[in-house]
Amino acid sequence: MKQSMRSRQEPRRVSNGVIIAAMLLSLCVLSIVKARYCSTPFAKPDDQLQEQMNSSIRMETDEPATKAAGEQEEEEEEEEEESSGGGGVDPEVTTTPATVVAAAAAGGGKRKPTCHRTSKRSERCEGRGDVRVEGNASTIYIGGIDKEWKTKPYARYHDPVAMAYVREFTLKPVTESSPACTKNHSVPAFVFSNGGFSGNLYHDYTDVLVPLFLSTHQFKGEVQFLLSGLKPWWVNKFNLFFRQLTKYDILDIDNDKDVHCFPRIVVGATFHKDMGVDPSRSPGHVSVVDFKRVLRRAFGLERAAASRGGATGNGKPRLLIISRKNSRRFLNEREMVQTAAAMGFDVRIAEPDQHTDMSTFAQLVNSADVMIGVHGAGLTNMVFLPRGAVLIQVVPFGGLEWLTTVTFKNPAKDMEVTYMDYNVQLEESSLIDQYPRNHQVLTDPYAVHKQGWDALKTAYLDKQNIKMDMDRFKKTLQEALDKLPPA
Repeated sequence: MKQSMRSRQEPRRVSNGVIIAAMLLSLCVLSIVKARYCSTPFAKPDDQLQEQMNSSIRMETDEPATKAAGEQEEEEEEEEEESSGGGGVDPEVTTTPATVVAAAAAGGGKRKPTCHRTSKRSERCEGRGDVRVEGNASTIYIGGIDKEWKTKPYARYHDPVAMAYVREFTLKPVTESSPACTKNHSVPAFVFSNGGFSGNLYHDYTDVLVPLFLSTHQFKGEVQFLLSGLKPWWVNKFNLFFRQLTKYDILDIDNDKDVHCFPRIVVGATFHKDMGVDPSRSPGHVSVVDFKRVLRRAFGLERAAASRGGATGNGKPRLLIISRKNSRRFLNEREMVQTAAAMGFDVRIAEPDQHTDMSTFAQLVNSADVMIGVHGAGLTNMVFLPRGAVLIQVVPFGGLEWLTTVTFKNPAKDMEVTYMDYNVQLEESSLIDQYPRNHQVLTDPYAVHKQGWDALKTAYLDKQNIKMDMDRFKKTLQEALDKLPPA
């Protein structure tokens, strides 16, 4: 009897198994079909693509760059470093295969690595005692190390294109044949570079100035900057800022024939995040607001907060339109000005470039209550906006929200700036006149993203201009006005 019951149940079990297997197979097939054919044009890139894109984010540079030939610190040590102005050591660092721990000191104590990665984008090297810098030979001699190290002092290690334009320094042990000192200094040295993509305002701040502040503010001016790849016009542009961090003239280390000797040296600035600082990891727990405070002192910016009453309190908030002359231009800029003026805004238009006087432009931005511009390096000037001002980033058509979020949306919040998106519709984009309506660039931006950064940049950043819809523009300005603090 039992055998008879088992024989009748077997086919039913087999049948259920076949049904379950068929359902699983169907789900797999549907998933593949959806991923291949049903992706939305505005879908967020998957993690792998996102990582690829993030490592390639670059703003176009006005002039090509000139090519030039760990362990976590214990709390007691870190506090001692900060109190003495020595700068401390960045916590939460990771040691890469290329940065192994140096040999123990003669007394047998543990030593930190001479060089270690402080993030995916930055490396820091440090030495104390007998430090000799032969800048013309890109060589730094440090007593007590037992091997050579090579490093590039620019916070963009994840980007080989940028790093190809950064001069490499070799750190060597001091020996009897090492060159003798010709100039002695009593303060620490800090080596950094303005190679890479410097010269483009976004990269000036993200790759150099913010990391430089993060890594040197704690010296309280008692530090000698050694700059590799020095461009005189670039130093002059930011000299007022540098004067807030160092009491000494910057040395052009690549072309200096002296052997400079220091009691301590740090090579390479620490990177936390795009246009930002993580207070939990920074010496003294400073934030990007402290960075903005340094900029305010440097450029004499007196306006601390925005308001609906404007800079003069006459009830006219100021709108600053960041203009562009090449790609991503506003095609109806005059109409935008007329609309904004009719709404009660005091309107200004500015087109910054690398030759713009930084102090004058900083004053103009600081006078604004609302700033609007298409995604690009010019929006970096938000660092000069007063607290509570509104930044409106016009996001070009093409599913670029992830890009605009990383570059300006996320940093704005930390800078005490109110952020707004204006997402360009296809009808507002010049791309609609350049491609057939069924072209992939218009119908499936995500497929273009998958082709890599160069394809994305060519399609949506280099070839696109914007004709703003005045009804949408007016509503956006009204929303910005409502977000401003009261007069």
